Amino acid sequence: QVQPVESGGGLVQAGGSLRLSCRIASSYAVGWFRQAPGKEREFVSAITKNGATTYFADSVKGRFTIARDNAKNTVYLQMNSLKPEDTAVYYCAATSGDGGSDGYYYMRRAYYQFWGQGTQVTVSS
Repeated sequence: QVQPVESGGGLVQAGGSLRLSCRIASSYAVGWFRQAPGKEREFVSAITKNGATTYFADSVKGRFTIARDNAKNTVYLQMNSLKPEDTAVYYCAATSGDGGSDGYYYMRRAYYQFWGQGTQVTVSS
């Protein structure tokens, strides 16, 4: 059973930074999603199996980066210039798929077979 394991969440002031980690085998592409109270789970970012291609939601472009270290079986989501609206539970998800043309499927929750338990990120104003 593949089980992504997230870590690195916490409380930070607006404008600050956090780095989330996800332990997952290198044979999977990884997506990060987030869910704020009362809202649907939404796509944040994704990275291909070899780390060569990354994808971001418009709301985080220019502020978040994603990278992976396959020797350590870990994917990192670096979050800078955090805003109160970034407050949510962040989930790491894994898929054996290749994302389709332009990574279209990486932005779809249903494309991922395995999900972590989530880690809370709270940004205070």
